[in-house]
Amino acid sequence: MTGAAMTDHLDDYDPRAYPAVAVTVDMVALTVRDGVPHVLLVERGERPFAGRWALPGGFVRAETLDEAAMRELAEETGLRPGTGQLSAVHLEQLGTYGDPGRDPRMRVVSVAYLAFAPSLPDPSAGGDAAGAAWVPVDRATGLAFDHDAILADGLERARAKLEYTPLATAFVPAEFTIAELRAVYTAVWGEELHAGNFHRKVLSVPGFVEGTGETTGRGGARGGPRSKLYRAGDARLLHPALLRPAREEEVR
Repeated sequence: MTGAAMTDHLDDYDPRAYPAVAVTVDMVALTVRDGVPHVLLVERGERPFAGRWALPGGFVRAETLDEAAMRELAEETGLRPGTGQLSAVHLEQLGTYGDPGRDPRMRVVSVAYLAFAPSLPDPSAGGDAAGAAWVPVDRATGLAFDHDAILADGLERARAKLEYTPLATAFVPAEFTIAELRAVYTAVWGEELHAGNFHRKVLSVPGFVEGTGETTGRGGARGGPRSKLYRAGDARLLHPALLRPAREEEVR
């Protein structure tokens, strides 16, 4: 079938016969600062919800959804796509949000993305934002649109990623102690973890970490025993998974 034959039927197609729908991307950008998980928020400079805090995002242009997400992240963080600066950012599609009335302007369907990285720079508001800031996740409430729900979903996804992937090793030095790794899990999960149990579980997962044969005195009591140093192993998935304490109770 020729191209012309494939498009003949479009001669009678009238897009105005269908409701107008716009597509946006919204970013749940997470990092850990001073042992506390933070989310990137922007202060809206225009209506609707002018003056309210929201997740960064915007309308999709003549680009793919992934390109739109990277563009929005770059605009707010100053990281430049195509330069390798975003290579350390874990980026994945989180979900699609399209309830009628979620945007008072028109029917808007948003494709949300999760961006998770160990070190992201101070933001600089881009686009029509009046301001931007890293905000502790427990203070990021009352957001514009349905962004409270999107943020909650993003947090849950990030917490789950630490259960079954070695993503936490990106948030510690190249050579780290088990206590330093535990601090990442404690920050993201928001739960205190038993040191001995965590140590045992980490070492029981094949390929999660591997010993360097070296020790360090950092983080330990002065004059106390030195801690062993580890590096990330070659595992891409953790089996068995490191379940959160609350999840362990659920599966018992």
